[in-house]
Amino acid sequence: MNSSFSLSDPVARERRARLRAEKLLEQARADLSAANALLRAHAFALSDQVMSQRAELHDIRSHAQRLEGMNTQVAQDLQVAHSVADLADLRLHEAIETIPDGFAVFDAAQTLVLANQAYLGVFDGFSEVRQGIGYWRILEICAFEGLVDLAGAAPAAWVEQMAQRWQVDHIHPVELHFTNGMSVRLMDRRVPNGDYVSLVRNITQTLRYQAELIDAQTRAEAGAQAKSAFLANMSHEIRTPMNGIIGMADLLAETALDREQQLYADTIRSSGQALVTIINDILDFSKMDAGKMDLYPEPVDLEKLVHEVMLLLAPGARSKGLELILDFDMFLPRTIMADPGRVRQVLTNLVGNAIKFTQTGYVLVRAVGVGTVGRGGADLIHVTVEDTGIGIAPDDQDNIFLEFRQVEEAANRRFEGTGLGLAISKRIVTLMGGEMWLESQLDIGSCFGFSIPVPDPLCAERPQPAALPARLRRVLVISDHLISRGILERALVAAGVEVLAGAQTITIDRALTQGPVDLVILDAESDNAGDATLQRYLSHIPPDCALILLSSALSTIAGQLGARGAWQVVAKPALWRDLVSAMDVLLGDGAPCTDPLPPPPQDPPPRTDAPLTVLYAEDNATNRLVFSKMIKDLPVDLHFAVNGREAVSMAQDLRPDL
Repeated sequence: MNSSFSLSDPVARERRARLRAEKLLEQARADLSAANALLRAHAFALSDQVMSQRAELHDIRSHAQRLEGMNTQVAQDLQVAHSVADLADLRLHEAIETIPDGFAVFDAAQTLVLANQAYLGVFDGFSEVRQGIGYWRILEICAFEGLVDLAGAAPAAWVEQMAQRWQVDHIHPVELHFTNGMSVRLMDRRVPNGDYVSLVRNITQTLRYQAELIDAQTRAEAGAQAKSAFLANMSHEIRTPMNGIIGMADLLAETALDREQQLYADTIRSSGQALVTIINDILDFSKMDAGKMDLYPEPVDLEKLVHEVMLLLAPGARSKGLELILDFDMFLPRTIMADPGRVRQVLTNLVGNAIKFTQTGYVLVRAVGVGTVGRGGADLIHVTVEDTGIGIAPDDQDNIFLEFRQVEEAANRRFEGTGLGLAISKRIVTLMGGEMWLESQLDIGSCFGFSIPVPDPLCAERPQPAALPARLRRVLVISDHLISRGILERALVAAGVEVLAGAQTITIDRALTQGPVDLVILDAESDNAGDATLQRYLSHIPPDCALILLSSALSTIAGQLGARGAWQVVAKPALWRDLVSAMDVLLGDGAPCTDPLPPPPQDPPPRTDAPLTVLYAEDNATNRLVFSKMIKDLPVDLHFAVNGREAVSMAQDLRPDL
């Protein structure tokens, strides 16, 4: 039998099935391996995520713990801050309460927020005056309850006026006077947030002190006026007998006296004059102390004023052998506005002191311009008085301008004085708008100076050097004093003149050998040897040479010139204008004058007419006696009146000539 079934077919199928199964198993293993890899990667990722979340959780827990600590610290700090604020508030309240003045704070709605007891104490008995009350209501209580003196104003108007004060940007202080006698100054301010701060200062004692000060000032002014009146009256009462003393001493000195009696009379006269000077100083000082000294500016020739002061004091300098020198800037305005009396007083004091405290050497007064000052362009004039006297020690210089202060040294105690002269001079200069100073070295000399602004009243141009005669080209200046010679030389050079200067006769000979000179200026007192020295100088000067002599002894110098040619004598200290005038006389277009000195005074011719009738009104018997003795040799019919009423009556009946 032939069958289709074969044994190899099942085996093949089994083999194929096993192969498929193996493939499936291998595929399943691959899939399982991939799944395991994925699962492992996912597990790793989950592990990382868990670890990260654990770290975040740890951080969160740490942060939470820190926040919890910070919250605790903040709570503690807040508690401390509250404590500090409470303490500060307590201190503020205590500090406000300790203020003796009233203090209050109002909000922007003008409601009372804070006030101390000094503020509220004024309203004792008004319980509504406390925190929360309005400012307007406080004003109404003050006005309508009669707490404040309204000075006649209506209460409603006063309240409105006080309320309007707070409506302006800057609230002005106001004084309130309460009916209980207390006075306050109310000062209010608005702060940036809109609040108002009110300070009520108690000025009751201040006003009382002010009234007392005003009363004391009134009494002091009355006392000062009484003192000034007393000094003025006493100065008159003292001057009257002093006038008698000095006048009688003058009359006594004119009588026949022996040498000792003449000494006594001169001593009485000089002592009386010194006392009058002291009285004048005290009176001037009292006027300044009371603020009663006034200035009376007027046009004045400053150079002439300085020269007059020096001429007045020249005899004292000449008696001590001192050279008195003037150096006045030729470019200064000739006419200035100043009080001539006060300027003369300052100069007299400074130059007089320089002469008094100088035994040998010179006293130099120099005036120069040092520019302008002020809007008006006033000239600032600088005046110095320099001497070669005893000088002032540095320790004493700070006190030299104080009242009643003198340099207390043995070398100075022989000089009399009040110690007021420099103090008065400094005050006068200060009153003129200037200043005064001192430079000094002990045993070498002193230099007092002052500067004052002086407007030119005529607004004139600055003066130019004076035009000298055209024939004047070469000048010989002879003087053994270096400063005097230098001043003359500088002025002549500025005027365009060639100058030859020296101190010895050999200088004259040397200058004349170099060529002729047009003019010789000789300081006749350049040597103390007297007339012989002057004649020796004159013997070296050609007789036909124009000559100007500088001398302080004008009355005796003319007789020593002999039969010389053209000559002039100029008084020392010499003014530049006087020198220019003398040069014009000698070398100008006019004929030279060979006798320029004024003729000596002659006795007046005897009167042939009737004597003059003179009425003299004087209430002091001593003054009447002095005057009658002074004019006893004059042709005068003298009549006395002892008071003004009698003088008027006698004048109507007598019809006097004078």
